[in-house]
Amino acid sequence: MPPTRRSLLTTFLAIPALPITTLRLASAQQVPMLPRTPACGDHDGLTLAREAGPYYKPKAPLRHELFGDSPGGERITIVGFVLGEDCRPIGNSLVEIWHVDKNGDYDAEGFRLRGHQFTDDVGRWWFSTIIPALYPGRTRHYHLRVQRPGGPVLTTQLFFPHEPRNERDYLYSESLLLDISSTADGKFGRFDFVV
Repeated sequence: MPPTRRSLLTTFLAIPALPITTLRLASAQQVPMLPRTPACGDHDGLTLAREAGPYYKPKAPLRHELFGDSPGGERITIVGFVLGEDCRPIGNSLVEIWHVDKNGDYDAEGFRLRGHQFTDDVGRWWFSTIIPALYPGRTRHYHLRVQRPGGPVLTTQLFFPHEPRNERDYLYSESLLLDISSTADGKFGRFDFVV
């Protein structure tokens, strides 16, 4: 039986803090390995910044679970670490997300599909949400802001692999691709921020 998003998230949350550069997700059900995102140790430096776009709203609620805001969308759980250039995890870092719904619309009135959280002691973050729809002029993406305690804010976007519009999107970068795998109940993605 293929793994579920919950089983992969449980495995991810059980990973000890170090060594980050040798992380592998596995379980008794032989979960498929997720390839590593470009991250610290790959000599790529800090995570690439991208513009916030016109739809950023401050004061998004503190929460991990966004799926309830758009229950008809395709489920995905996205996870990762916030790391320093030395590859050490950074706890208590802010991670904020916002994106379009299944129809390609941003919520301009409230906080649907918007949230923030703080990484745990070993730098982990995660959101359960939906795969955003395409809309004119853009490929599929998430907007995120990441800030280590006392550090500058990184504003960026994460993209999906194998999207036909990726190469035509002026903000797309291969270094900002999520690692995506399919599960029995949706998708599971991973990206580690280096700040």
